[in-house]
Amino acid sequence: MKSLSVFTKDLGAALRNPKVLIPMFVVLFIPVLYSGLFLKAFWDPYGKMSDLPVAVVNEDKGADYEGQKLTAGNDMIAELKKTDGFQWNFVTRAQADAGLKDNSYYMAIVVPEDFSAKATTLLDDEPQQAKIIFEPNEGYNFLAGQIGGTAVKDIKTKVSAKVTEAYTESVFDKITEISTGIGEAGDGATQIAAGAGKLDDGAVKLQENLLLLTDGTGKLLNGVAPLTKGVTDLNTGAAALESGSSTLAGGLQQLSAAHKQLQDGVTQSSAGSKQLSDGLQKTATGAAQLQAGTQSAVEGTTKLQAGTASVVDGSAKLQAGLTSSVDGSAKLAAGLKASTDGSVKVSAGAKAVADGLQQLAKSDPQLAASPAVQKLLAASAAVATGTEQLQQSQQQLAEGATALHSGQEQLVLGADQLHTGAQQLDAGVTQLHEGAQQLNAGSTQLLNGQKQLSQGATTLAAGGNKLAAGMKQFGAKLSEAAAGGTQLAAGGKALQAGTSTLLSGVGQLGSGISSVADGSKQLSDGAGELKKGMDELKSGSNELASKLTDAAAQTSTVKKTDAMVQMFAQPVEIETQVVNEVPNYGTGFAPYFLSLGLFVGALICTLVIPMRGSEVIGASRFNRFISRTLSFSLMSLIQSLLASIVVLYGLGLNVQNVPLFYAFTFITSLSFMWAIQAVVTWLDQPGRFVVIVILIFQLTTSAGTFPLELIPNWMKFFNPLLPMTYSVKGFKAVISTGDYSAMWGDAGTLAIYGIVFLALTLAYFMTRDLENEVEVTSEQVLTV
Repeated sequence: MKSLSVFTKDLGAALRNPKVLIPMFVVLFIPVLYSGLFLKAFWDPYGKMSDLPVAVVNEDKGADYEGQKLTAGNDMIAELKKTDGFQWNFVTRAQADAGLKDNSYYMAIVVPEDFSAKATTLLDDEPQQAKIIFEPNEGYNFLAGQIGGTAVKDIKTKVSAKVTEAYTESVFDKITEISTGIGEAGDGATQIAAGAGKLDDGAVKLQENLLLLTDGTGKLLNGVAPLTKGVTDLNTGAAALESGSSTLAGGLQQLSAAHKQLQDGVTQSSAGSKQLSDGLQKTATGAAQLQAGTQSAVEGTTKLQAGTASVVDGSAKLQAGLTSSVDGSAKLAAGLKASTDGSVKVSAGAKAVADGLQQLAKSDPQLAASPAVQKLLAASAAVATGTEQLQQSQQQLAEGATALHSGQEQLVLGADQLHTGAQQLDAGVTQLHEGAQQLNAGSTQLLNGQKQLSQGATTLAAGGNKLAAGMKQFGAKLSEAAAGGTQLAAGGKALQAGTSTLLSGVGQLGSGISSVADGSKQLSDGAGELKKGMDELKSGSNELASKLTDAAAQTSTVKKTDAMVQMFAQPVEIETQVVNEVPNYGTGFAPYFLSLGLFVGALICTLVIPMRGSEVIGASRFNRFISRTLSFSLMSLIQSLLASIVVLYGLGLNVQNVPLFYAFTFITSLSFMWAIQAVVTWLDQPGRFVVIVILIFQLTTSAGTFPLELIPNWMKFFNPLLPMTYSVKGFKAVISTGDYSAMWGDAGTLAIYGIVFLALTLAYFMTRDLENEVEVTSEQVLTV
């Protein structure tokens, strides 16, 4: 209740002060001025298009087309005079140029003098399109030029339809002429059918005669075939005889030459067999000596086996002895090490005694002068020196013992290797003995074989002599056969040449008869095709005559009417079915301008209402927060009500649901108000600059005018982040589409914006100390 009391006192003070009341009252109408005046100005701009002056110049001279006068330019002027789309001014070209220059006209439409003439070039090899010149005065008003461009496209469509009507009338006139020509063509096709019947009879007789010719040439060709085969076989045999006789002659000559070489070889073989017999006798003697040597080798390897066995046994004993020696050297090294350690201790003790006697003598000069003490000092020094030398000698002995032990270990390794090698040597000697035994057995077999070979060589020498005599006689007969083979080859060659000539002649005869047979067969086939073609010609000409007669009858029924011509000229009509119809520009822009007005109204409120202070001196933080928030919320309620009433009843805006329109308008206004209150409360004057920057971003990214897809890509990033995006979408839903679920979703998003910023405002008041009296007084001065 205390919070409401502070709010009531602040409100009462404002209402009693005209300097505060009047600005507050004016601020309430800011959203009305933005939304109402802007929407009124752009409510239905196309409804006053007839006030927009446009110059129209017709320079078309017309043209003749298929015996008709085509005046497309005059038809366009007549069409424009029927419509009130613009304020048409039918002027000359000079007047149009002057009007565009002094901004009397927003645009000019010029029909060139060859407009109709180019429209008649439809059937030319290079047809030319007729052109309408559109000259918008974009520097005077860009949007007027864009609107005019749309209107000119509609004019182009209508003029094109008129030109097409002229084309269509000409086409229908030609159809009438074609109907007459088709009837005459039908009569001609009937005559063609009669002539085709006569040609068909002649084709039948031609085909019969050609069949007889084909049959005769076939029989002649069959008779030539056996003759050709016989001559071919004869020629093949002659060629084979010529080739065989030539080969035989050459072979006999080669055989004769080879026989001479063979005879020489037999003579040499006879001499060689005698030498072989003599050599074999010597080989037999060597084989006997080899057998005796291998027997000696067997006996030697037996003795060598016994020696290697002794070596293996000795190496085993050497290995055992060295192993014992290694153990002894190890014990010697250990003993010398222990002795060395003892000598080190004795040396240290002797040195300590000598040092002690020296110190004692220094402490008592009288005692030091005693001869006995001096002898004792000399003896102790000698003992210390001797023990030190002894210790060094024992150290050297220990090192030598260690080296001896290492050498003994290496000897043991060498003995192991020696024993292993002795065992391998023993195995090798055993293999050598076995090989000597095998060699002895082989030498015995070799000796026996040499004896048999010697006997065979004696027999070979006797046969060689007989072969040499027979080869002489065979050589004489072979020379006679070679001479006869040469004569046979010459006769075979002459026979082959004659049969080749005979075969060539028979081939030419068969080829000629075959060509005649092929030609007669092709003529016969062609006659069949001719007969078939004549049948088709006869059938087709009859059908052509029938079809042409039908076509003439059907084309004669085509009657030209105005409705048919118009259908040909404009066969397609556009039927527009609007989804979520928007009747005018004002309705389409209402979501954008309402959002803009409510946002600007909230911003202006921060200029006339104190942001932090209160009329109640000493008011608490929370009470001041409640007072300021209720003040801004009340202004938001009044602004949203005024804006809604003006657009609903002043401008006649039609919405899908009036109560929801009031509710969404208030939610939007309250969300904007709380967001701007938080920014300005925290930042003061810089906060208003921040709000203006946010407003600029919202104007370009909220998709209230152009679709979101048409703005630059980097601006699209801000679209889902700013509250006006959701206010524009929600107003579209409640005004045009009736999608209430989408409206409530956008209202929820706006509510989240408002609550978050309201919490920031509360955080400001709860974290700041109470304003001092100077600050309160300064804010009160603003309200006075």
